[in-house]
Amino acid sequence: MTINSLLSEETIANKTCFIRNQKVMLDRDLSELYSIETKRLNEQVKRNIARFPEDFMFQLTELEFQNLKSQIATSSWGGTRKLPYAFTEHGVLMLSSVLKSDKAIQVNIQIMRIFAKVRQMLLDTTELKIDILQIQKKLENHDKNIELVFSYLDELTEKKESEPKRTTIGYKH
Repeated sequence: MTINSLLSEETIANKTCFIRNQKVMLDRDLSELYSIETKRLNEQVKRNIARFPEDFMFQLTELEFQNLKSQIATSSWGGTRKLPYAFTEHGVLMLSSVLKSDKAIQVNIQIMRIFAKVRQMLLDTTELKIDILQIQKKLENHDKNIELVFSYLDELTEKKESEPKRTTIGYKH
């Protein structure tokens, strides 16, 4: 079985969550993908902590962790003693420099490809939203123009009805 077949887009998407308005993956999920213990992954990160600034990795607060657990119907975390670390896209990329196994490298490549696809889908969605907003603006303008045309028609019919009857010229019977 190849790494690509092990790591489907769905697998990565299920392990990706939004915390602090960022797309992140938790240390537990990453260690599962790399087939190493979470403790070992965090040891490597701590040995290379200078490579992981706050915008690459952060530790969840108790409240964030409780909210995350409540979003997942069946908690797979069990009784953790420490709050998990969350890795942003850049943090996941940086993991490839501290985890040296071939599997870690292949997993990172696959994760980066999937993150890039997700980013592209978000961009495509944003473009669609912009197009929809432009269409809505045009429709609003059309509605205003149609109302204007009807008001002019009303004025013309009122004007026509209020005009005195003209005397006819020509043969009379």
